[in-house]
Amino acid sequence: MRVIEHIQEMQIWSEAEQQPGKRIVLVPTMGFLHEGHLSLVRDGRKRGDRLVVSIFVNPTQFAPQEDFAAYPRDLKRDLELLEREGVDVLFHPSADDMYPQGFQTYLEVEKLGLLLCGGFRSGHFRGVATVVAKLFNIVRPHVAIFGEKDYQQLQIIRRLVRDLDFAVEVLGHPTVREKDGLALSSRNSYLDPGERKAASSLYRSLKQAEGLVRQGERDGSRIVQAVRAEIDKATATRVEYIRLCDPSSLEDIGNIEGEALLALAVWVDKARLIDNVLLRA
Repeated sequence: MRVIEHIQEMQIWSEAEQQPGKRIVLVPTMGFLHEGHLSLVRDGRKRGDRLVVSIFVNPTQFAPQEDFAAYPRDLKRDLELLEREGVDVLFHPSADDMYPQGFQTYLEVEKLGLLLCGGFRSGHFRGVATVVAKLFNIVRPHVAIFGEKDYQQLQIIRRLVRDLDFAVEVLGHPTVREKDGLALSSRNSYLDPGERKAASSLYRSLKQAEGLVRQGERDGSRIVQAVRAEIDKATATRVEYIRLCDPSSLEDIGNIEGEALLALAVWVDKARLIDNVLLRA
């Protein structure tokens, strides 16, 4: 596996690989890799000729009071895991390289970026859209793979690609979960055993919503109320939002007709966790 730290070197590598018609796949990450990331990597390995994984803890998607400094990092372990998975290139740029002195150009996906998490994390999706656009321009992938746990992020990137005519196929990959259903996340490392047990309430609440829909419930307010009640049973949990919305526009809906996204964000002590499920009537 080749490790590339500089933008120009990454661009030169990509240009050389594309000349003979190689298909490049990109899996963007912020590192501290877990099985969820590795499932994206394995998916990517099947979808092209060359596989690039980026590790970059993007400072522009963290608000000043958020956990940028504390965000877990373990580059040595990440390197070992990616080497084992047969990754061709790890792109690991510095913040100074990605955002040099005088940087002042940012992208925003306006409506999608204001909904759900966007209402609580000011500037977050501006940072996401900007760094993803930069990665696409640097790596020049034909395919990019993102996890469906970050469903809003996935929809924003798809809109970014459509609106700005990036020649990239954006694919979603199903959420990978622990045995008790908790969605894998680097922030799970913040949880002590008691908090970890409380965090499993997120998945239980989503399964309860699925059960209600199977039983014929279509009233969004009743479904949301049941989800909140399940989460509130657990100690150390604080609901930030629970929303039933259109899977494409992410706008709130009142009743389920066809397909709906149930999305939630919950604080478990100091860890902010998100999850979602698609409900089908």
